[in-house]
Amino acid sequence: MKAKRPSIYLPQEGLKAFLAVILFTGLAHGLYRGVQDNYLAEIVMITEFERGIVEFFRELPGLMLVFILAWMYRSSETKVFKIGTAITLAGLIGLLAMGSAKWMVILFMVVYSLGEHITMPIKSSMSLYYAKEEKGGASLGMTSAISHGGNIVGYVIVSILFIVLARLGLRTDAISGFKATFALAATLMVVATILALTMKEQGRSVKRNRLYIRRKYTKYYMLEIFYGARKQIFLTFAPYVMILVYGADTSIIALLLAVCALFGMLLSPAIGYIVDRLGYKFVMVTDTLILVIVCLLYGFAHRLFPMHIAFIVVCVNFVLDSIISLASMATNVYVRDLSESREELTATLSTGISVNHLISILIALLGGWIWQALGIEILFSLSAILGIINSIFAASIKMPKPLEHMLKSQSQST
Repeated sequence: MKAKRPSIYLPQEGLKAFLAVILFTGLAHGLYRGVQDNYLAEIVMITEFERGIVEFFRELPGLMLVFILAWMYRSSETKVFKIGTAITLAGLIGLLAMGSAKWMVILFMVVYSLGEHITMPIKSSMSLYYAKEEKGGASLGMTSAISHGGNIVGYVIVSILFIVLARLGLRTDAISGFKATFALAATLMVVATILALTMKEQGRSVKRNRLYIRRKYTKYYMLEIFYGARKQIFLTFAPYVMILVYGADTSIIALLLAVCALFGMLLSPAIGYIVDRLGYKFVMVTDTLILVIVCLLYGFAHRLFPMHIAFIVVCVNFVLDSIISLASMATNVYVRDLSESREELTATLSTGISVNHLISILIALLGGWIWQALGIEILFSLSAILGIINSIFAASIKMPKPLEHMLKSQSQST
């Protein structure tokens, strides 16, 4: 007897291949992300100020995303998904095959980031449109859970690898361990790329406006600005704080990332369910209020506690921030409710990512200088303030009435 398809999905061709690509990409990203910061600090010798510069270039593809997708506006979402996956593979091959010179590492980190950012809005849009009506949050949650599941395995592999190297008496800051990790990640991305290439075109092009700015999305753009700023501070500098201030090695960072991914996998479906049941406004307001406490503890833990206790505190807050970040799916559902068509949804999500990254690259540069000149206390206090502003904007959102929402869903499906 044939197994029944999960109830959150419509019976559409390509769903299994899409979810398989998400899984293998998640595995590869877990390996890559598990060594990234220690590789930069220990092998490439990037300082806290230079870390902001690296992030500036790494986030440029996100800023340019709306123009990149505009260049491919005649292509279907499936084709764009394939291209993004292949570019991600090229970035990993470059990191594996080329040297550890700063400019070379930054170049291929940008290539990897380009592929990652190209697929980012496509994954969200495809997840929403594989879903049944009123199951958008659950579909996004399931996709996120699969990705986090892959991340967990990747992070655990990195942690075990570097623990074994240390037990054998080998240098854990030697380049061989990092290169082995990049090799395995590239192999997994080869599998992901092959699977993506097996996906059939959906038969229609998704035309995207070159710059999709509409007044009704003003609050969405503002939410993306403040979310991008606060996210960038944690994404760029939180691991570096643990490495440079607390002396965390690769196995510890990878293990923490594995814990984050585990919570992500377990909680993503639950948060998706909460988005569907309680509404995206409730989720967006709640997560940013919790964020304020997380940021302040991260910035001031070393002032409030002995260093060994402070390290535990920042580890816990690092995990809490990753859980809070899962609530960003609520913003995608908010846009879905505002959009009139699939084309408008994809174009708006792409524009939102570019808006997000406009502030991200500025924060990356500014954040490195703030850390060096004023300290991490001021840096994470700034993140807390951005969280408060984000919460204020989220609280001003007007939720659609049930009848309006039903009519909107019917019009989108026809």
